[in-house]
Amino acid sequence: MKCSVEAAKAPRVAPPPHPTYSIPSVVAAALDEDSGDIGDVSSLSTIPSSTRSTATLLAKATGTLAGEHLANVVLAAVDKDLEVEWFKRDGETIVKGEIFMRVSGSARSILRAERVVLNFMQRMSGIATMTKAYAAAAAPAIMLETRKTAPGLRVIDKWAVLIGGGKNHRIGLFDMVMIKDNHIAAAGGIANAVEACEKYLKEHGLRDVKIEVEARTMDEVKTMIALLDDPNVETSSVSRLMLDNMSVEDMRTAVKLIDGRVETEASGNVTLNTVHAIGQTGVTYISSGALTHSVTALDISLNIDV
Repeated sequence: MKCSVEAAKAPRVAPPPHPTYSIPSVVAAALDEDSGDIGDVSSLSTIPSSTRSTATLLAKATGTLAGEHLANVVLAAVDKDLEVEWFKRDGETIVKGEIFMRVSGSARSILRAERVVLNFMQRMSGIATMTKAYAAAAAPAIMLETRKTAPGLRVIDKWAVLIGGGKNHRIGLFDMVMIKDNHIAAAGGIANAVEACEKYLKEHGLRDVKIEVEARTMDEVKTMIALLDDPNVETSSVSRLMLDNMSVEDMRTAVKLIDGRVETEASGNVTLNTVHAIGQTGVTYISSGALTHSVTALDISLNIDV
């Protein structure tokens, strides 16, 4: 059943929340970037304004669909009178050669929206497809992405990870403290960094902000365990320990030593070939920047029906 893009279904998977990010603004910027200050001169010069057409989205590769709702936002921004019909929804598999969406209305409007729709959907579907493969291999560990996203597409990239069956790591610098090697070095050690962080969060009333600490060696893991066990050291906000670039054997040992005191996250050298073994070490999470920074766009095309 066809419906207007304004009346299209709510997203099957909601985007991650962000206090300042605006998806409509990102869409508007993408359309402005494409049309400039003149518009689609190719369509304006060749197609009469009264021409109506129907177009379809075709999967030219098999993968996980992502960007259904975002495509609706783009189409509505171009022309609210366009009618859409989705045969597959976000998170579902699309097969090479399958038509999974039809849009009808002004030919000029469809073609103005075409490239922006495809750019978003191809990238999102590529991320979702990759995430789905990693998440399946990582189980029972939970697959996360990182902040290694395309500038300006942070929420959209992380939305695609959710659609692919992964979970979101911190959205930005504001919603989680991550004490990494450079923070530890600048603070003069793990203990100093944790103490300063706990004090800052308390003084600023940031009770819901959690702390993750990076450990690169077994000695650093043991240092964190000692801090967590010391009744005289404030560590109530520390919720996760990252095991960075450790061997599978060291991860397994670290998880046993931590013994459920906090969540654990494996990071570094995570590939589709290694993620299964990492997932069997007992870590809670596995994070990989590759999900967003090394994505291969899923091949999708839009075709006007003749």
